[in-house]
Amino acid sequence: MNTLGINDYKPVSRSPLNYLTKLAYMLNRASPFGDLLLRCWVAYAFWISGLLKVRNWDSTLYLFEYEYAVPLLPPETAAILGTAIELCGPVLLALGWRGRSAAALLFLFNIVAVISYPELGSAGIEQHKVWGVMLLVCILHGPGKCSLDAWLKPRLFCG
Repeated sequence: MNTLGINDYKPVSRSPLNYLTKLAYMLNRASPFGDLLLRCWVAYAFWISGLLKVRNWDSTLYLFEYEYAVPLLPPETAAILGTAIELCGPVLLALGWRGRSAAALLFLFNIVAVISYPELGSAGIEQHKVWGVMLLVCILHGPGKCSLDAWLKPRLFCG
């Protein structure tokens, strides 16, 4: 006969290790939302920059002609290409569609932006470093479970 006796009682562990295990489990469950937040945060910065370029196209052309020293490209081509990257790359990154590729594109764009604008200043360089690290995390880690890549993969590639 299997009855619950006094010796069968197992108390709930209140040890620090048990709490840390539970915390680690909850953090692992929340990490896809952290990936999404990281992607959206850095995408927003580039998206706003692209919108400003479109809204003030004459100023954008002026900056690419006289301020930015983009290597290997004529100023108008650089302005069009830079604006297109700042508008398309963030959308792909935020959605997590071809997430690593979008992050890599913006990572390279970020490097070119720093090289092309020597008057950036220390605060601007620090901001570009932060964006670079955020994009590097996206490249190395991938877009995560809250992404179109994760949603499409099992549907397109059967597992």
